[in-house]
Amino acid sequence: MKEKIEQLRKKVEEFKSETPQHLEEFRIRILGKKGELTEMFDEFKNVASEEKREIGKLLNEVKILVQQKLKSQKELFDNVETGKNIADKTLPANADNPGSRHPVNLAKNEILEIFTRLGFTVADGPEIEDDWHVFSALNFPPNHPARDMQDTFFIEQNPDILLRTHTSSIQVRTMERQKPPIRVVCPGRVFRNEAISARAHCIFHQVEGLYIDKNVSFADMKQTLLYFAREMFGENTEIRLRPSFFPFTEPSAEMDVSCKICGGKGCNICKYTGWLEVLGCGIVDPNVLEACGIDSKEYTGYAFGMGVERLAMLKWQVKDLRLYFENDVRFLEQFQSVI
Repeated sequence: MKEKIEQLRKKVEEFKSETPQHLEEFRIRILGKKGELTEMFDEFKNVASEEKREIGKLLNEVKILVQQKLKSQKELFDNVETGKNIADKTLPANADNPGSRHPVNLAKNEILEIFTRLGFTVADGPEIEDDWHVFSALNFPPNHPARDMQDTFFIEQNPDILLRTHTSSIQVRTMERQKPPIRVVCPGRVFRNEAISARAHCIFHQVEGLYIDKNVSFADMKQTLLYFAREMFGENTEIRLRPSFFPFTEPSAEMDVSCKICGGKGCNICKYTGWLEVLGCGIVDPNVLEACGIDSKEYTGYAFGMGVERLAMLKWQVKDLRLYFENDVRFLEQFQSVI
């Protein structure tokens, strides 16, 4: 009897109805008064007592299988009659939600692509750093007030191990292992112990650049940054450099770009100045070159650094920096068209 039950199981599993009538005929043939399964249940009373438990279990399993097959086939015909679409599961899936890159990555990739066209290579470094690579090698003396500007996260209260506050540490590592000429851009995540608000966060991303060679001038830096600004924000973009202070560059400057929202006339985005601050820059201080083993009498260079979130805010008029970190799908879906 086990063999008969197994044959019936295979028959049910392989069955496919072509019409509702065909399905009804199948039901009668299996479950009708003289159906195959019905006859097996009638024969069950003649099964030896030691086999009844096993045979009964097999019969019930086949009965459940038949009922499931009838139900699933009937639903197919019902859906066709009511006009519902039946998905062909053999077809490739539709990309209804293709997703997109995060706006911070979009901005970072565009920045890197612009500078690689100018011959810069991309360098990387660790996020957990030591004091030398983050501060001392960059002309930050001990107890220098400029250290307080960084709001540093230290690791387990160890004053020598910290989360990097800028990607300038990658520049130091590059200068230590590579002889000039050096032309690199250094993207990465950085950390500062700041209160989180619409315009500040304790985690953000930077791209810094470094060019060192013989006879590198401030004019070289200005022309490079002008090219970058026009590639990033449009060919009519203008820049201006304002004097500033950074321990690792001298002279130092902050660069503004003309506001593309108002065309330089003044609006709430640029605080009615016509200009938007985008990065800091300057000529590398000779002390930094010497600390990294480069002869400052033979070589000069420039460095610059920018916040990726800041540039993304300006490029797409995002008003709250916290949106980059909240993973709100409604916000991220807006960038599908700029993959």
